[in-house]
Amino acid sequence: QVQLVESGGGSVQSGGSLRLSCAASTYTYSSLCMGWFRQAPGKEREGVASIDSDGSTIYADSVKGRFTISRDNAKNTLYLLMNSPKPEDTAMYYCAATERVVVASIREELYNYWGRGTQVTVSS
Repeated sequence: QVQLVESGGGSVQSGGSLRLSCAASTYTYSSLCMGWFRQAPGKEREGVASIDSDGSTIYADSVKGRFTISRDNAKNTLYLLMNSPKPEDTAMYYCAATERVVVASIREELYNYWGRGTQVTVSS
């Protein structure tokens, strides 16, 4: 069983920056494929970014060039650095993990472990 706990959410102004963290409680963290997802009010959850065990990454087009996903295997922690966020980035952000794939993916049906989320609100 993998437990994931997100932190770092809050309010930020457009053009600022915010870093989200996700602490994973598992001995197998380094082998997991990890992802960030988000859900805005009234919208379906969508993939934001993913990083696999080799450090390869993939991003949604909407955040490419602004967000950076990274991982620290020594600390069992996943990060999402949000640079120049926009009001449309306002959402609940979720951390997710999976052993089902070895290549980074933002397809949420592939993920079997989820955190409870952290709220990000971007004001203009």
